[in-house]
Amino acid sequence: MEDTFKEMWGSLSRMRPRMVFQHIINFGLVVSSALMIWKSLILLTGSESPIVVVLSGSMEPAFHRGDLLFLYHNDSPLRVGEIVVFKIEGREIPIVHRILEVHEREDQVDILTKGDNNQVDDRGSVSYTHLRAHETPE
Repeated sequence: MEDTFKEMWGSLSRMRPRMVFQHIINFGLVVSSALMIWKSLILLTGSESPIVVVLSGSMEPAFHRGDLLFLYHNDSPLRVGEIVVFKIEGREIPIVHRILEVHEREDQVDILTKGDNNQVDDRGSVSYTHLRAHETPE
């Protein structure tokens, strides 16, 4: 690791200042382009996280580990059988599960979810802060 850093520093010190500046500008353009694309997807989908990676096997065979999901926010009523992506307070990783039950109250909608590959449903209901998932074509 240390040798790699020394080699990189040595190649940078041999470059002309103009070439170093050009590499810095190119790197900045790549990073800013990626951020612009991400922010555009957020605006188009209405989702804070428009693309997520499936991390567990709880939804197999519908979704497998490593699958990419394209998310969008939809205000239509939730239905049993739909797949939703939600976050639980205190956990950073979103959960992708299927709706088993929908409980509507005056000011709130709660859903009971379960992973297709899980033996039991999720403990407790999830409030209606959700995103719907669609698998991206492979």
